[in-house]
Amino acid sequence: MRKWLLLTAAILLEVTATLSLRGALDHSALYVPVVVGYVGSFTVLALVLRAGLALGVAYGVWGASGVALTAILAALLFGDPLTGVMGLGIALVIAGVLCVELGAQSARARPAREEEAPS
Repeated sequence: MRKWLLLTAAILLEVTATLSLRGALDHSALYVPVVVGYVGSFTVLALVLRAGLALGVAYGVWGASGVALTAILAALLFGDPLTGVMGLGIALVIAGVLCVELGAQSARARPAREEEAPS
């Protein structure tokens, strides 16, 4: 549970930094949360890996969630376009991450079954 909370924090830091980057074009003071957000995100992502979450799963969830949240929030905050095709792309990215997570769970279960099988 701890690793998923850390991953959520890493995602929120990265999304905040990215949205701040867009806002910093008009307000240069927003470069501070850009730097803090990106450094914090990568630091927390390293803690996620140290907590035992597989790299492919952690990075996949982090990247896909960041893309989806950033696109949605940029549309709400900055009026960026969010078309049906973009929504489909976000859904496909999320489906891909789910496939990676399911594959990782299957791979973790496989060694346990192999140990139980008689030789």
